[in-house]
Amino acid sequence: MVPGVEVFFAEVRATCADVAERLGLQGPGERESDLPLAVATYSGSGVKYEVVLGLWDGYIEIHACRETESTLCKVSVEKLAVAAGAVEKPGGVSFGARSLRQMKKSLTGQLRYVELVHPLVTGDAKAAVELMRRADAREWSRPAGR
Repeated sequence: MVPGVEVFFAEVRATCADVAERLGLQGPGERESDLPLAVATYSGSGVKYEVVLGLWDGYIEIHACRETESTLCKVSVEKLAVAAGAVEKPGGVSFGARSLRQMKKSLTGQLRYVELVHPLVTGDAKAAVELMRRADAREWSRPAGR
């Protein structure tokens, strides 16, 4: 059975605190979605990380998000680490969250990838977005003047 939303948010706060502090990230912002998801966010230096718990499927995944004047890009930190050459191949971390133990393991592994890719997605927005595109990011156009 997938741990509940309260357990998820408590575990994210506990597991992410040191990494967030070292990277200068603010958060967590916490929200439940209309979908069967819970999302905790950390942001700073032009990037936002979304820690997403799929309540039905029992998965957890961290996404890196970067906005420019015209686009919003979002990609899994695992795909980003592979595209950046920081790790050799996919499959080096787990995504399971069907128990508290699985959730902790998945969060810890994916946070290592956050630490690897963070310097690459902060700073120059154009370079960050290009890397995210190489990682097969989802990308949305932003309305002009927003």
